[in-house]
Amino acid sequence: MPRLDLEHTYLTLDGRGGLNVHAVEGFWETVDTNPGALDTLVSAYVSETDWPNWEMHPGGDEALVLIDGGMTLILDEPGGERRVEMAPGATCIVPKGVWHRALVPQPSRFIAITYGPGTTHRPL
Repeated sequence: MPRLDLEHTYLTLDGRGGLNVHAVEGFWETVDTNPGALDTLVSAYVSETDWPNWEMHPGGDEALVLIDGGMTLILDEPGGERRVEMAPGATCIVPKGVWHRALVPQPSRFIAITYGPGTTHRPL
């Protein structure tokens, strides 16, 4: 298998030892009809600005691993907002069902490991 770049190729883990490879282009447009796309998603992103909305994953926890840059994750938890300062190498676990977004003071690269079925967004 050729070398993969997680910013251009997503991986999904089926929870039974299987792994699928997905091109990023067209992934989100076909996510509901793509077998295996709703398994646990492993992907990488570049953020240059604050996230434009909140997101929430009702089916499972999400792990966010910061590779470069800096981010502040804001988790809208039942007791109020919690802010998690992220530096390179830091990992934040976002519990399932918790709305979250990020402030991005400098360009940042991160890896997301997400059980994504039912993922939803809301405006700021």
